[in-house]
Amino acid sequence: MTIPETYTSLIPLWAVLVSLAAVPLILISSKYRNLRETWTIAASIIKFGLVLSLLPGALANKTAEIKILEVFQGVDLTLRADPFGVFFALIASGLWIFTSFYSIGYVRGLNEHKQTRYFASFAVCLSATIGIAFSANLLTFIIFYEILTIATYPLVIHKETREAIIGGRKYLVYTLTAGLFLIAAAAWTYQIAGTLDFKAGGLFSDGMLTAKNALPLFLLFVMGVGVKAGIMPLHSWLPTAMVAPTPVSALLHAVAVVKAGVFGVIRVVGFVFGPYLMREFGLNNILMTLAGITILVASLIAMRQDNLKRRLAFSTVGHLSYVVLGAAMLTPSSFTGGMMHIAFHATMKITLFFVAGAIYVNLHREKVSELDGIGKVMPWTMGAFTVGAIGLAGIPPINGFVSKWYLGMGSVELGNLIPLAILVISGILNIAYLIPISYVAFFKKGEKLEGKGEAPLFMVVPLVITAILSVILGIFPDLFFKFYKLAANIAVSIIGAN
Repeated sequence: MTIPETYTSLIPLWAVLVSLAAVPLILISSKYRNLRETWTIAASIIKFGLVLSLLPGALANKTAEIKILEVFQGVDLTLRADPFGVFFALIASGLWIFTSFYSIGYVRGLNEHKQTRYFASFAVCLSATIGIAFSANLLTFIIFYEILTIATYPLVIHKETREAIIGGRKYLVYTLTAGLFLIAAAAWTYQIAGTLDFKAGGLFSDGMLTAKNALPLFLLFVMGVGVKAGIMPLHSWLPTAMVAPTPVSALLHAVAVVKAGVFGVIRVVGFVFGPYLMREFGLNNILMTLAGITILVASLIAMRQDNLKRRLAFSTVGHLSYVVLGAAMLTPSSFTGGMMHIAFHATMKITLFFVAGAIYVNLHREKVSELDGIGKVMPWTMGAFTVGAIGLAGIPPINGFVSKWYLGMGSVELGNLIPLAILVISGILNIAYLIPISYVAFFKKGEKLEGKGEAPLFMVVPLVITAILSVILGIFPDLFFKFYKLAANIAVSIIGAN
């Protein structure tokens, strides 16, 4: 295994700060919406460019690092763009560009109130997300994790209805409580190991963990990252938060919040405990059981949801646990598949939420039972939905097939076919709760659709592009951003360190 090379660079810091620097510009431009939204777009493009510049180094197993300050002995506030951090940051920063354009069409189409607060909060969220991606240790991770929680709250309650306020409070109760568990886990980890630095293969040395402390420490971490990862029974805030505007739902489900949760799961499994200790104390079996239950139960609940966004929300709960399952199986292929599903689920799910928002802005319809015939007036939109639905079911040539393939390979490598069976059953359930939506949209006769057409271009173009991207990455999974190569290299660094 190649020894990673670390070099000092300000790029990880600039990548975090660029959207934060846009916030005051957005605020002072509140009366000039074109200028305000120009700052948003510019920040998203610059952020993505900075992250992309780190990709060649990540592929060469080089890590950019910048130490900001020493908090106490042995623990620094440090940003480190290791290959896994670059992998996650590429997804978040890239999809923020599409979300920014889409948001313009959405808020203008509905003439939303407090649009300036909306765009400013979005910018802070993306700064926090990149901070999470580039956190070198648990302390830095927790700081940005909590910033993301707080910054997302104004977006969840954006409509300021009673339902929105209740949803926002529930979101805060769950996520802030999770933060306390995470802080407790980090403090205990420091007491045992004397460090909080992430390390591929685990940060604990031989003999540090015993059967007495391994399980409770691991459960603290699971409760800390499992809330945002949507692991049942820690998931119920997520469907409730669907009261937020649709671009916020896309942020929650595809770009930032829940993806930060599963990113945290992989950090805990692969960079805190490591595969050896996970197996020694049977922690992986606990995680596999939780993931398997979540995948199947969430899929069954999704089938009963008539509200489109709630159906997609429960779909997300299930698909997040694909990533958790991949990490828990502890094989090279399962880790590769789990990490690839972070990226590939993002392109598919953001497409589906973009579609839900386009339908709402254009037709003011939110229920699955109201979607008969809309494919005839919104063919591009519903065509994109069909691509995302097929991909989530794991059908080629959409990218969801690729990540599920490697997860299935991981089950075979493990010598345990139960995870493979769960993946197959889940795929069938995905077909059952998503494909009928496309069927009724294109093949059933709708009502009150005369004179209707597609949503604004600012909304339709991004969702078509993300759908096309899902197809391209399904045929060429290593095209553009080398997601497969990065994921495979990261998996080897974790598994090979033991």
